[in-house]
Amino acid sequence: MTDQLESIGMATMQGDGVIVLYLRATGPGGIVGDGQVTYFPTDPRYQEVLAHLGGLKPGESKAVPPWSDRQ
Repeated sequence: MTDQLESIGMATMQGDGVIVLYLRATGPGGIVGDGQVTYFPTDPRYQEVLAHLGGLKPGESKAVPPWSDRQ
């Protein structure tokens, strides 16, 4: 099964290297959920998130591709 969504939100890297994900999920009946997740460079998942985004530089923003359900 392939992911049908092209993006689930936006990611921004702050000047200090902190990655902020602004995410949106939708569900049946028009349900919408927004969330924000912050990853500091010391976070154990930081490099995984950075790789998932395809890299990110301070001050840069880009679309967040969906994660696979097979993780």
